[in-house]
Amino acid sequence: MILFACVVRVRDGLPLSASTDFHLDQDFLECRKKLKALSAILSRYPDRGTAVERDLSIHFHSSGDVACMGICTSSYPTVMAFLFLEELHWEFATSYDTTRVGLVSRPYAFLEFDNVIQKIKNRFSYANCAQTDFNLDRIQEELSLRPPALVKLEDAELRNGVMNGHVELHVENTPAHRMQPVSALGILSLVLNIMCGALNLIRGIHLLEYSFQEDHTGIGNVIAFLLPFLACFLLCYLYLFYSSARKIKAFVLFVTVCVCNIYLFGLRNVWQILFHIGVALLSSHQILTRQVAEKQPDFGV
Repeated sequence: MILFACVVRVRDGLPLSASTDFHLDQDFLECRKKLKALSAILSRYPDRGTAVERDLSIHFHSSGDVACMGICTSSYPTVMAFLFLEELHWEFATSYDTTRVGLVSRPYAFLEFDNVIQKIKNRFSYANCAQTDFNLDRIQEELSLRPPALVKLEDAELRNGVMNGHVELHVENTPAHRMQPVSALGILSLVLNIMCGALNLIRGIHLLEYSFQEDHTGIGNVIAFLLPFLACFLLCYLYLFYSSARKIKAFVLFVTVCVCNIYLFGLRNVWQILFHIGVALLSSHQILTRQVAEKQPDFGV
């Protein structure tokens, strides 16, 4: 039995039309979510494919930029399912041209096609009835020569991320978090870091010019100036923007500033070294104490 059918755009999985069904079975609802995830990556698969979910099966048939998808009971013949999808695709192609389909920007733009879906679905509700009206030899031969691709629904979920029925791109955790407002002490740490970074850069460039004119013996001091320059601006970045493993990164940058300034003892006096280390310590403290406000999920459609 065919439980659900829809027409989607292949390149982005945008739903164009779908049958109106009111199945409240939990397995069916879960299968609907996975069908939606699968629709977003149809361009990666051949023109025909099948995915099995418990006692239900998802079949899809694509041609051009339009694909027809359906959910059937596992006992429903596969050849009948693809014959149904092929006729559904033919009806949609004769009703809407490709240019119009390509320009659609909102989901279910051809919702009126639901009447056609329901009509064809009712005709295919019983395999015996459909077999008397359609020649299955061609589809059967095509499926034997080119079997439909077997799709693992777990792969579709991992690539898209299914949450509350919405398909989301699987990205790094950064966009899902929002930092709390910058504090006055945090602004001070940013200013001091920029100042320390600028001082390190100026001293490093001057020493680099001198080293090239001489015998390159001071190249270690040049590196000891330029590394804290980079560390200062990376500390600013960590404070302003969320990043994974913030504690480890802040610790590494702080240690870098300390080691380089200790190495520069002689070119810098004790108070200068303590000042640079103190600024790095303040910045690291601000990074670790600035809380991350997790973004609330969007429940809108």
